Amino acid sequence: MVAAPVSFAVLAAIGVAAGAATLLGGALALRLASRVHLVLGFSAGAVIGVALLDLLPEALELGRDVAGDRGVTALAAVGFLAYLAADRALLMLEGGSAQHRGHFGAGALTVHSLLDGLAIGLGLQASVAVGLALTVAVLAHDLADGVNTVSVSLTGSKNPAIARRWLIADAAAPAVGIVASRAVFSGLFLYIGASELLPESHQRHPHAWTTASTLLGVALIWAAGRLAGA
Repeated sequence: MVAAPVSFAVLAAIGVAAGAATLLGGALALRLASRVHLVLGFSAGAVIGVALLDLLPEALELGRDVAGDRGVTALAAVGFLAYLAADRALLMLEGGSAQHRGHFGAGALTVHSLLDGLAIGLGLQASVAVGLALTVAVLAHDLADGVNTVSVSLTGSKNPAIARRWLIADAAAPAVGIVASRAVFSGLFLYIGASELLPESHQRHPHAWTTASTLLGVALIWAAGRLAGA
């Protein structure tokens, strides 16, 4: 049975809340630019946590009857390898400058936020309970999304202006997705976290606090997932 239509005001409020949480996380990352190693470490943990503790388990649960566990994990591998191939190709075209990462990784995270909004919109059409559960889950990690978008953009571009533009795009993406379910992004997220953010954070500041901030990012995503599923 399809749920009763949700008012535009409710949808707008959800979109604004998601955008505000993303902006807050991104603003925090920009403010802590002088401690970029800690921000990058936290982002690495958060992105890997989303991949392994949120997206992949959900994909396995939803896709097991259709493609089986091997099929779902194969799709995750495709996402990882497709991002790797595109990233390496752009690196070669740029002569190894990695400037594309100022846009490429941040763009991927923005697309994910767009799909988050789409999932909320579709969930609310099917059931208010489902829609609200999705909303809680999305809001729980939007703060980290803002941090991650700014971090991955700064890693490539070293330009705060570019990072701010991507932050605004990422903050608007959930609302756009609500107005307009979710794909398997675990491989893509795992690549960004493990191959870009994690090495960069340790290279810039190879100390225990950097590792601790990475573990904190993973723990935050785990706690957010537990809270959303409670």
